[in-house]
Amino acid sequence: MVAGVALVPNWSAGAAVTDDPTVDAATKATFQKLADAVFTDRTQALVDNTKAGRSGKQDKQLTSRFSGKVRLSGTQSRTEDSALSQLRGRKSRLARLGEKYSSASTSVTLDATQVKGRHAKVAVTETTTLTYEKVRGNEPKTTGFQAHHELSFQADKHGNWQLTGIRDTDDGVAVNQVASPTVATPDAGDDAPPVAPRASTSRSAPAKAKNLTSGTYDYKAMAAYAKKYWSNYNPDYPNFNGQGAGGDCTNFVSQSLKAGGWKHVPGYTNDWHNWFGTADIQSDSFVGVNEFSWFALSSKRVTSLPYVYQLDVGDVLQMDFNRDGSKDHSMIVTSRVSGVPYVSYHSTNTYNRSVASLIASYPNAYYYAYRT
Repeated sequence: MVAGVALVPNWSAGAAVTDDPTVDAATKATFQKLADAVFTDRTQALVDNTKAGRSGKQDKQLTSRFSGKVRLSGTQSRTEDSALSQLRGRKSRLARLGEKYSSASTSVTLDATQVKGRHAKVAVTETTTLTYEKVRGNEPKTTGFQAHHELSFQADKHGNWQLTGIRDTDDGVAVNQVASPTVATPDAGDDAPPVAPRASTSRSAPAKAKNLTSGTYDYKAMAAYAKKYWSNYNPDYPNFNGQGAGGDCTNFVSQSLKAGGWKHVPGYTNDWHNWFGTADIQSDSFVGVNEFSWFALSSKRVTSLPYVYQLDVGDVLQMDFNRDGSKDHSMIVTSRVSGVPYVSYHSTNTYNRSVASLIASYPNAYYYAYRT
């Protein structure tokens, strides 16, 4: 996504509390446990529960166990019910596309707490792994992601805290995310850029074989780079994750392509005909979603694919969530199994998520597929 101005929290873990009610270590721990329950419930809504002999019955929500000092507000409880309903619908759409998850694990760590009077802001990191059920028989073992959230709590007159809101602070696309992000659009300037044709999401895509072992680029090196740095960022490049006007997704894709043989095209940073990225300076096309598309097409380093299911290792997929003509998100293909591409990306950090999962989550988005 487009790099922007960093949004760094101006508060830190263990921030001093000067106003009643006091938030002690035990309360912070309960904040963390409630956040863990919320996101575990969301993840479990995606898991196939028929193989365990439960005949499709839903497990009791973990958040229902919280009452008293820290709990969900009535409004937030209804919000979570709605979110779980959406995610179960997504699970059904995934099943029709031939994808299921047999199990999942979610853990949440508390990163920072800010308290002002009877209001608290809690920053957390969610780490989730889902195990693919062997529907086709040779799916990747798992898909995983890391996501960051800010939880809002409010205390009543008795000092009891209620969770009143959740805000995703990544500009990303998590598997259990229920709302499409909106992202700032880049300025094309006076030079008319090439237009990428949209790719069909139909499963009946004709074969489009790709030679992974010979040619100009090393596609396996691209996938290996993405696997190595999808959650542990390469310190040789800046990290744009959590930026106000976008995130690190295109920066990550560009790094992966560079690892596989893409060469720098030096020049002015704001000229999308150029492409380069180092620790100190990056062109707009190296870190911006739309600018990357313009450079890649105009330089002939990519060709557009008419179907997303034709994507193969080292290819690039972009999405326009709200169909406004400005692309919002970039991903790189790191695996292809039984005709299904799996993508990895930053913001939200994700490894080996299937294209089917993206389509089930964002059926109304526009998709753009690039053969590298």
